[in-house]
Amino acid sequence: MVRGPASGNGESSGVYYPAPADLAPPRPQARALYEDQVRYGDRDGYRETASYDEMDPFLAGVQADGTVAAGQGFGRGQGFGRGSRGAGGRWLLWPLRVVLWTALAVVAFRGITAIISGSSPAPAGGTGPANATGEFPVSLAEAYATEFGRVYLGFSPQSLGQREQALASFVPPAVSAVNPSLGWNGIGQLNLQSLQVAGIRVQDHKHAVVTLLALLNGQLMELGVPVAATGSGLVVSGEPAWLPAPPRISPPPAPRGSDRVAQSQLMSELPAFFQAYASGDGRALNRFLAHGASVAGLSGAVTFDSIGALHVPPGGASRQITVTVIWQVPVTEQPGSTAGNLGGMTSKLEMTYGMSVVDLQGGKWYVKEIGASTEAVGAQ
Repeated sequence: MVRGPASGNGESSGVYYPAPADLAPPRPQARALYEDQVRYGDRDGYRETASYDEMDPFLAGVQADGTVAAGQGFGRGQGFGRGSRGAGGRWLLWPLRVVLWTALAVVAFRGITAIISGSSPAPAGGTGPANATGEFPVSLAEAYATEFGRVYLGFSPQSLGQREQALASFVPPAVSAVNPSLGWNGIGQLNLQSLQVAGIRVQDHKHAVVTLLALLNGQLMELGVPVAATGSGLVVSGEPAWLPAPPRISPPPAPRGSDRVAQSQLMSELPAFFQAYASGDGRALNRFLAHGASVAGLSGAVTFDSIGALHVPPGGASRQITVTVIWQVPVTEQPGSTAGNLGGMTSKLEMTYGMSVVDLQGGKWYVKEIGASTEAVGAQ
């Protein structure tokens, strides 16, 4: 520490300040203010022997011309960074740094994820062919191709003009202008009985082929419909293709080796169960159900007639059985006919069920579940 230079009135200052070789004296105005604080600020806790840069770290290292001397910034060991002096707001820096680096990490992670996935998430509630993900609109294309198929496969000479007008709403104008009937020569007719979607093969975000399964003139066939999607909608991009129906295969063989004892027991119980099942009587049904089982009846849509076949495989207390039931179906009279024309005959329909049953009381079986069967069962 060295004593400061003499003031303008010839007296030497009583203030000491550091004088390293590379540090120029601070500005006179700042030092004068500091000297006044030291002389008359004893009541505020200042000491005359305190160094200048210790009391005012903001002015430490400031040269006479107002510039900061080299190496005198607010680095470690200087200004705010020296000990605990002058660090009144330093504790705020670390939380701010944590927030800043966290935000930067989130931004970087989302950017890398977007680059890897190559797409951005779709907007909530977005529908239609133009979506943010760039994916092909599968559901909309299937519905669009189905409506096109109804028009395309149902034609007759009497409806030629109507068919051409309807087709024009599905195909590009250039195609409709050159080939308004899409290849039909106007002779003969097709009787479309049913039509539904069988599948779709998406080629990219703009092109796909929808396959329709149709019953046409009593025969099954498939129709391949090319569909293109753009930002504004859909279009059948070309003529469809007639494809073969799915091949018919031989079903698995009927189950063999029925348990005759259990079959006899169930044959005596199942008629009453199916009567309750047909009527939908919940109280009657509960008498045949295992604990915790829940079965909803048919609410009188049919009436029980008889059991056509039953297969009970060998096993333990729990079995998976197959039963064929003959239902009596209500007859709808044709206009102009009378009930007497039927000669007392009843409409009947045979159906096969798969059932899960359990023996809880030595020969008394209870139903756990009933539904459609995946197996066929032969006659008794």
